[in-house]
Amino acid sequence: VTETLHGYLQDPDEASAYLEAVLEDGDNAALLVALKDVVDSCGGVSELAAAKGLSRETLYRTLSEDGNPTLDTLSKVLEFAGLRVSILPMNEDHAKAS
Repeated sequence: VTETLHGYLQDPDEASAYLEAVLEDGDNAALLVALKDVVDSCGGVSELAAAKGLSRETLYRTLSEDGNPTLDTLSKVLEFAGLRVSILPMNEDHAKAS
């Protein structure tokens, strides 16, 4: 993570906007890498693991491009960064196209 991005991602509003932008592409691997960027900006995987009672090794795997986090793990990662999971309705055009 560049120093500039690192500084921005420490702010939950900026981190939220960053993750939202990555989510728009629908690329799950990119989202996991972006989550790792956010975690690194907020203290890193070791601090996250200690704060949330998770395994560092599992977190490194989970936040890799091939990761597949559970909802519980995703929630803990987001909470560590001052964020939370939210569900919003799709717009009608997008819902019908799916």
